[in-house]
Amino acid sequence: MSRVIQLKTLQGDAVAYADTIIGAGGMKDVYFSPDKSYVVAFFRDPQAPAARDRLRVICEDYRQGIFNQAGGDYWRDVYCWPTGVVEHEGRIGVVVPAYPKHFFFEHGSTNNDMLNIRGQEKQGKWFASAKNQNRYLDPRERGNWLNYLRVCIRISRATRRLHAAGLAHSDLSYKNVLVDPCTGQACLIDLDGLVVPGKYPPEVVGTPDFIAPEVVATSHLPKDSPQRKLPSIATDRHALAVLIYMYLLYRHPLRGGKVHDPDPNRDETLAMGERALFIEHPSDPSNRIRLNEVSPAELPWADIAKLPYAITGPYLSGLFERAFQAGLQDANARPTAEDWEFGLGRPADLVPPGQNSGCTPGWYVFDNRRAPKCPFCGTPYTGLLPVINFYSSRRGDAFRSDDYRLMVYTNQSLFPWHVNRHVTPNEKMTSAQKQRVGYFVFHQGTWWLVNENLPQCRDVTAKQDVPIGGRVALQDGLQLLLSREDGGRLAMVQMAGKPQ
Repeated sequence: MSRVIQLKTLQGDAVAYADTIIGAGGMKDVYFSPDKSYVVAFFRDPQAPAARDRLRVICEDYRQGIFNQAGGDYWRDVYCWPTGVVEHEGRIGVVVPAYPKHFFFEHGSTNNDMLNIRGQEKQGKWFASAKNQNRYLDPRERGNWLNYLRVCIRISRATRRLHAAGLAHSDLSYKNVLVDPCTGQACLIDLDGLVVPGKYPPEVVGTPDFIAPEVVATSHLPKDSPQRKLPSIATDRHALAVLIYMYLLYRHPLRGGKVHDPDPNRDETLAMGERALFIEHPSDPSNRIRLNEVSPAELPWADIAKLPYAITGPYLSGLFERAFQAGLQDANARPTAEDWEFGLGRPADLVPPGQNSGCTPGWYVFDNRRAPKCPFCGTPYTGLLPVINFYSSRRGDAFRSDDYRLMVYTNQSLFPWHVNRHVTPNEKMTSAQKQRVGYFVFHQGTWWLVNENLPQCRDVTAKQDVPIGGRVALQDGLQLLLSREDGGRLAMVQMAGKPQ
């Protein structure tokens, strides 16, 4: 039976742990608390005074600065943030909340969990490649494409908040992000190594596949060399772009067929460093994936002619171009985490459900065609599909396009951020702003908007109000004023598809 160790954190809180190792990472041994609500992770090697001070500042100053601000409760679900520092028998460690249940595999791998991963953490690597998904994961663990968009939004939002606090993760990768595509949840872990620029330098350079090209290209230089590039907010931005690309397209943006050097180690350094080249570069096709060299389990995702990054929609396509063209060699050109958070939110509102029950992704981004079809399975959409185009006025002027649209499907919801451009769907929303105010339904051959809580909704086309509890039929060209408040939006209906 495990012995329970009682001690106090440097912050003065009582903690306990059972002295049986439940997990061992590259640097720490991990122990459960008696009730398994948190873990205590001890570093195996002695830590320098600076490392001890870094842990204290992360657990105190930065934790309070993030969790004690407006919207602070939101971050408890997207960070596994250390709560205290402990010392015992010459070792230093951190106290960290246990991961929520949904971040552990329920079904595991295929063939009755042949890989024995049931109950293990849902590390992002299982979901970031077509091979892992198609060959190994139980289909019930894979989730759908809409939830991958939601996962990416959460990762971007969490990264944005770190950067706003002046922190860099330094090892942002699928190793340090837990994801659950079944619910759209994501959580950043291993936050005890956060980089504080100018005060606490990085302890690691990152995980292969996610290390920025400038870090790889200068890795041979001494750490104190002025030319040596180390992990920072700028390198986090590269890692974030890679993560998003892999979660949405299940392939790596730089791993193509080009060989830079006959020596494998030198070739890897060049391919991920100074000669990094986007596999979908529009004018240089030399690093395209060679389909004759990939396994069937990697298809169709390895076929960029069939599933190019353009299927993610215009908002994300532009960000991928910035990240993997100019951004590979110019860190200043990379999209910020905030850019990704905004860019992912727009296509998440433009994702209709597919009509082929056998299509694994299940959802896809509407590409503004009159006859949309799923890019993954090729199934055309049958029937009419309303698209809401949003407009708003500025300082009493005429309504202008917000470059924002909402795809309608059965039980799709209308939220306050759709109704008013001043409401942003982020951690600072109030409880009222998180509640839907209307929903859409297809009934007896007609699409309807049901008004649940839009007190100022007016059918501009018919020149009549739509009362709460009322409904309005959606027709091509219909104009609805959703709110008369400052920032209130005008919705114009566009019908896509073909009548049945």
